[in-house]
Amino acid sequence: MALMSLRPSRPTLLLVLALTALWGCKSDGPKPAEQHFSDVQFDLTVPPETPANAELFLTGPSATFGGTDGRGLELVYQGGRVFSLKARLPKDTAFTYAVRMTAPTAQVALDAQGAPEAERTVTVHENEESVALTVERFGAEGGETGARTVFIVQVPDITPPNAAVWLSGNQPELGTWNGAEVELYKAVDSAYAGAVTFAAGTGLEFKVTRGSWDTVEKSDTGAEVANHTFTTGGGFERVPVVVKGWADLTTPPPPPPLTGDVRYLRNVVPKDSSLKPRDVIIWLPPGYEANPERRYPVLYMHDGQNLMDVSTAFAGEWKVDETAQALVESGQVEPLIIVGVYNTSDRIAEYTPVPFPPEYPDAGRADVYGQFLIQELKPRIDKEFRTKPEAQFTGLAGSSLGGLVSMSLGLKHPDVFSRLGVVSPSVWWADREILSEVNALTAKPALRIWEDIGTNEGSGSQAETVADAKALRDALVAKGWVLDTDLKYTVVEGGQHNEAAWSARFGDILRFLYPPVPAP
Repeated sequence: MALMSLRPSRPTLLLVLALTALWGCKSDGPKPAEQHFSDVQFDLTVPPETPANAELFLTGPSATFGGTDGRGLELVYQGGRVFSLKARLPKDTAFTYAVRMTAPTAQVALDAQGAPEAERTVTVHENEESVALTVERFGAEGGETGARTVFIVQVPDITPPNAAVWLSGNQPELGTWNGAEVELYKAVDSAYAGAVTFAAGTGLEFKVTRGSWDTVEKSDTGAEVANHTFTTGGGFERVPVVVKGWADLTTPPPPPPLTGDVRYLRNVVPKDSSLKPRDVIIWLPPGYEANPERRYPVLYMHDGQNLMDVSTAFAGEWKVDETAQALVESGQVEPLIIVGVYNTSDRIAEYTPVPFPPEYPDAGRADVYGQFLIQELKPRIDKEFRTKPEAQFTGLAGSSLGGLVSMSLGLKHPDVFSRLGVVSPSVWWADREILSEVNALTAKPALRIWEDIGTNEGSGSQAETVADAKALRDALVAKGWVLDTDLKYTVVEGGQHNEAAWSARFGDILRFLYPPVPAP
């Protein structure tokens, strides 16, 4: 019998070649486009005497770092002694930049000898990189080489939040023991700090007080403590001091009171991992527990830690709980639930509808934040509390960038939010982009809007101004909103850009957005 040929037939051979070619095309297909930018995390460790309210920037000659006339990239305080920012930089490009403080005074980074730091350089190559920075000290533009004694005072937890802390001591610069003389300022890392100039070789004896000698420092058991001593060396030097107790405070102060029925959702983790976890504070109206059948409208508010609890507020609270309690009890507003959503270190990114390069390259994530509110937080609130979930009963409010994001999300989601509190809005953002959002409307959504602005809300290109607020008002009116009907526009004479100012008019905001309705 003849042997079967081992050679493949021509059709089989052609099929094998075709499959091989197809596999080669698949394996050698187009590669993903290379990313030409890197998301860079800058972490800056500052000196211990840095003011807690310092405004710090990275500045440089390129447009990426703000240009020769720009403010630069702002760093956000993270706690301890760390300020951070995230910036998007082109890869394989060298950038020079410097660290600068713009407030409370203008200062530059100095080296250990007091000379201005040389410019720094950064070049990135990977898609994500981290840059760790340290500033030895801050000082005047020309440097500081003279004598300077900096006191860094750590105080105990029983110290009142708004305490004024002083030094008193044996030298004329310290008051020669005649009461408190040198007032210290709040510094980073929960410290107080202050600088005094002495001649070299001066022997110091001093104590820390909160004013008179009735509030002088003591041990943690209330006992007398010895004077602090230090001999100056004539150059720049830091004197660390730890206060363990106070003469008039022997027990921790009670927690700041909250008015009404206040609940918390702790460490709420968004499904989108690009959003940080946060707490949520919920104020429930009087009678909530006593009337288990009643359901309530809801007002969602941004910057939740600044609304009701002074212990978590950055610069005072809005007193939302006290105001709402009084207005509901007096029948001036409809009983409602108020939900305060805490911000995070990504506040600028989350509260802005579009990016604003080069200064804010990571901004423009309001839609992502909005989806968290709409798809995750609101359903949870509606499930766990007795809400009226429909859009006609649901509001959104905030101040500054919180006012901006309330306006933007309200325009995009009138099927979710129908009542907007647009307080001191940052209309300036991205060359007044919010006006374009209003002008692009093809139909007027059913939104009841409160808009306000103070006449003293700062100066400069990024200040909330009356002119910008008026432009937003005019754009809304042009689209059909009627003043004093479904649009309330208020200019507050002398109004500033802070929590105290917003607290003062929060009652008016509630009265407009949630007027009283007949009880069911």
